Amino acid sequence: MAWIELPDPSTAQGSLADAFAAGEARYGQVLQTWRAVGMVEGAFEAYLPYLSAVVGPGRVPIRVKDLSALRVAVLNRCRYTISHRVASARRNDLDERDILAMGDPAAAELDEPLAAAVAFTDAVTLSPPTTSYLDVPQAVAPDVLVRCKAVFDEHQIAELTLSISLWNALARFHRVLGLDLDMPPPPPELEPR
Repeated sequence: MAWIELPDPSTAQGSLADAFAAGEARYGQVLQTWRAVGMVEGAFEAYLPYLSAVVGPGRVPIRVKDLSALRVAVLNRCRYTISHRVASARRNDLDERDILAMGDPAAAELDEPLAAAVAFTDAVTLSPPTTSYLDVPQAVAPDVLVRCKAVFDEHQIAELTLSISLWNALARFHRVLGLDLDMPPPPPELEPR
C-alpha cells in the first residue's frame, strides 16, 4: 500500500485531467506513478513527453535501453519499477532469458553491447555515492567508460546515461512511496530481496 494517499484521478482538473486522459487512452489506465507525479503541480504535464523522449526509440537499441532500465530497477530493489520494466521488455518482444539475466548478469552470456551497457548501468547506479570525486571524477571507472565507448557513440552514451539516470530517479521515487503494483508482479527470479 502506498505510503501516501494518492489522489483519485477522477478529481483531477484542467491540464492534469487532460494529461491523465491522454495517458489512460494510451495505456488503458491511470498508473500509480502518474497519480503520485500529478501531486506536484505542473510535473505530470511535462512527465509523459519527457519519459517518452527518453525511453522511446532513439539511437540506443530498444533492447539495450529496456534491459538497462530493468537492471536499474533490480539494483534499486524496487518491485513497482521492476514490474513496469519487465512489462515493457515483454511488450517489446525481448527474450525472456535476457529479461531474467538482469537479476544476475554476471552469470549470463550477454553480447558485448548489452554487457557493456549493463556494466555502465551498474556503475552509474551504484558508484556515485561511494566513489570519491578526487579518485574518479566521473564516478564511473575508466575501464567501464572505455568499454562503453568501444560499442557506443557519443550520442548513444548520452542517451543511455540519461535513461539510466531517469530510471534511478523513478525507481527511488516508486520505492520510497511504496506504490501498489498496477502491472503484473515481477518474475520470481527478479523479486527484490
